[in-house]
Amino acid sequence: MKVYLDNSSTTRPYDEVTDTVTYYMKEEYGNPSSLHHMGIETEKALKKARRKVADAMSSQACETGDIFFTSGGTESDNMAFRCAALSAGRRRGKIVTSVIEHPAVLETCRRLENLGFEIKYAGADSSGVVRADEMKEAIDDDTIMVSLMTVNNETGAVQPVEEVSEAKGGALFHTDAVQAFGKMHIPLKNADMVSLSGHKIHGPMGTGAQWIRKGLHLQPMILGGGQENAMRSGTENVPGCAGLGKAAEMAEDRIEQRTETMSRVSGYLLEGIKDQIKDIRVNSPEKRCPAILNVSFTGTRGEVILHMLEQSGIYVSTGSACSSRKDGKSYVLKAMGLADDDIGGAIRFSFSEFNTVEEMDYVLDKLKESVERFRKLGSFR
Repeated sequence: MKVYLDNSSTTRPYDEVTDTVTYYMKEEYGNPSSLHHMGIETEKALKKARRKVADAMSSQACETGDIFFTSGGTESDNMAFRCAALSAGRRRGKIVTSVIEHPAVLETCRRLENLGFEIKYAGADSSGVVRADEMKEAIDDDTIMVSLMTVNNETGAVQPVEEVSEAKGGALFHTDAVQAFGKMHIPLKNADMVSLSGHKIHGPMGTGAQWIRKGLHLQPMILGGGQENAMRSGTENVPGCAGLGKAAEMAEDRIEQRTETMSRVSGYLLEGIKDQIKDIRVNSPEKRCPAILNVSFTGTRGEVILHMLEQSGIYVSTGSACSSRKDGKSYVLKAMGLADDDIGGAIRFSFSEFNTVEEMDYVLDKLKESVERFRKLGSFR
């Protein structure tokens, strides 16, 4: 039996998405900048995909912002910060963010700090929610940008985006909505930039988007032929963009069904873990995105449990895929104040609409077996 519970890292593309990508690779493969018929057809495909992505965000997205295609969430985050920084010119200024952001945000902030920008990082409480008051207090007249993710990628904690964005003042407000897109409401009321990813919603890998509020005059990310309204030059990945558009369309159509399924399945697994396995710590708060559940199994090593489950055809993760290959323990769980033992024994289960309660019975059986086996072996060391 194969049970895939690493959907926050990537998802299996919908069959319709694969068909769409294949069609534009085999049939309509013209360059959208070309003036002939094949170019015009692929240009139409890009426009259609943009509308679908905006529609999946909300009707407000179509009215108040534009979609710019990127290679994924990491590039979209980089694009937001670098474009804002370039637009600030010699002013430099302050950027306010949090300690639990995605590495794409944190690493970009470190680079900007080396270039003279002041970076302020707000902390998080024990439930993994960023301290909104701390972020708001850091915002002042020198602040050029505020950034707070919508949903944390390790714990699923929903962040106070609307509350913080209301206090942005004259600064730009950005949110990394990669883990929220297609699963819950994205707060756009005070947002200026929103980062999205395709492969988290059953779209193609290597696709993403940046929503930018109309009227913003930002410096471009990549210079060249002026594609993407001169914000990101280079021939567009038409098959990927069309696939992303299809995935966004399907995510919007199924959002209530998908959310209900993920909530039911993840809730079932959580209750089963509580009932059947001793000495655990639930790291995901009650108010979480239903697609993510993070649990620590005290007295174990998450990486070992991961591989034990893999032998039974169950695929999970110990945290963010973008930082799992780096040395060290989860900085998100550390920011929440977890002890080293709980951090080392953490597992992230992440769900899609394809997971079932029946699968969770199998997962519970193998998970309990793996945890008990590790603890028994560990007691003899």
